[in-house]
Amino acid sequence: MFGEKVIELIKEAERNRGTLDQFNDETIRQIIEEMHVLFKLNMNDANSTTENKSLWTTVQVRHSALERNKRCLLAYLYNRMNKIKTLRWEFGSVLPPDVRELLSDGEYDWFSKYSTNLATYMRSLGEDIGYNGIDLTENLRPPKSLYIEVLCVTDHGKFELEDGDVIMLKKNTRHFLPASECQTLIRKGILQQIV
Repeated sequence: MFGEKVIELIKEAERNRGTLDQFNDETIRQIIEEMHVLFKLNMNDANSTTENKSLWTTVQVRHSALERNKRCLLAYLYNRMNKIKTLRWEFGSVLPPDVRELLSDGEYDWFSKYSTNLATYMRSLGEDIGYNGIDLTENLRPPKSLYIEVLCVTDHGKFELEDGDVIMLKKNTRHFLPASECQTLIRKGILQQIV
């Protein structure tokens, strides 16, 4: 039956809606092979339809199956691309090894190019007013207050704030810092927000 593999692929993507699953090379290869077979059959029948008009219906059904497979594959890839884009905002330009293993080589290349483009754009922000750029990935959620209390999880050493103050980040010390300046350290696991 036409389209069974692509429906299997879409159902798998739906089950893993919130997370990124392993890129399914084998199923995609089988779907593309099916599309090649359908296309070749259509080409053979289309060339002989000048004599036999009864094949038109068969050609149209196969063409519909080809279009459906193509739309489903594009939806699968588009969904993965959006998840990968979200990973860049959450993890930064370097993915953890366990997440990197889930991507195909093409997806990782796309991630690298997206990351480079985003970094170039962020560096360009504020050039006209004398800033060296703005890190848009720093605050993914709007802060509830300007300052937050944090616990230092590891020895980090000196940390200079935007106002010029220098603080020592030693393990198990608590600090009351501007939320905008410690978000990166929280994501890296150096600081932990105390709620």
